[in-house]
Amino acid sequence: MSGTSLDGLDMAYVSFSRNESIHFELLNAECIPYSKLWKDKLSNAFYLDESSLKELDTEYGNWLGNTVLNFIKTNDLEPDLIASHGHTIFHRPQNGYTLQIGAGKRIHEITQTTLINNFRVQDVELGGQGAPLVPMGDEILFSEYDFCLNLGGFSNISWKQNGIRYACDVGPCNILLNSICKRLQIEYDKDGFLAKKGKSIESLLEKWNQIAFYFLSPPKSLGREWFEQQFKDDIFNKEYIEIDLLATAIQHIAFQLNQFINSCISQFNTRKLKYRVLITGGGANHLFLVQKLRELSNRNLQFEIPDASLVNFKEAIVFALLGYLRWQGENNVLSSVTGSIRDHCSGDIFNG
Repeated sequence: MSGTSLDGLDMAYVSFSRNESIHFELLNAECIPYSKLWKDKLSNAFYLDESSLKELDTEYGNWLGNTVLNFIKTNDLEPDLIASHGHTIFHRPQNGYTLQIGAGKRIHEITQTTLINNFRVQDVELGGQGAPLVPMGDEILFSEYDFCLNLGGFSNISWKQNGIRYACDVGPCNILLNSICKRLQIEYDKDGFLAKKGKSIESLLEKWNQIAFYFLSPPKSLGREWFEQQFKDDIFNKEYIEIDLLATAIQHIAFQLNQFINSCISQFNTRKLKYRVLITGGGANHLFLVQKLRELSNRNLQFEIPDASLVNFKEAIVFALLGYLRWQGENNVLSSVTGSIRDHCSGDIFNG
């Protein structure tokens, strides 16, 4: 799994078993941080022409294949299959298009293991958003929670309403915070130390909270194109100092998440004293963001952060599940989540 925030390549070795339901065990996991070279290549791929993008697709597939092979050999693993999300370069479902690079054929050839990738394309072809896909895992593996919240490059959330699983992207998260940190020539604001020192810029906060996307109903998803259009000019506006931008971003992210969760609860047929919210993804490690989430929430929201392995590798675990379901010929995409015309079994298989 490689996410928008470009932290690195997440690899999870997962065992699945089933009786009446599917159970998982995380046996091994590792994150390989991206070198500066790969961060630059993947972040700038957005601007490449078609020919250069094809070259990068193969080059990245080679790197993925060799990195995964090293993980397998070093840990003496025997995988039945590899599920690869790749790295998203374009996501334009409204135009019928999404692109994740990382040539599956090359990964298969290098590892000599059945490889499944391209999980999003078929859903877009069926009229869906192609995202988010993790809610299938929430439905099967984490159904005891009322909400499953992932704080990655973008925040996304899934929930169950009247027996149906729904989900969508909510807004920017680490992609916004880390873009501001670039002005300070640092990777990220550890624990929100700098954001705590800043003061929220109220006029900018009001502007961001009025962005049209927040008023759309699900299904809806986000890509880097949208982020740059909405936030880039403000992030690099020299009138704003960095710590104040970070403070504003934290306030914005926490406000939008609480607003969205409360709007979902208002539509539930039944009421509970407590609603459990599972938080995973890199943002779960951001102490100030989690503190602000709790401060702005109603008392009936219980934000829960699991152990570090689940925080950091939940998405990789779920893509392993999506690969397993594809391998079994079972549906791994929910139309109630993506808006496609039907539930379906998605992913390209390389095993010849």
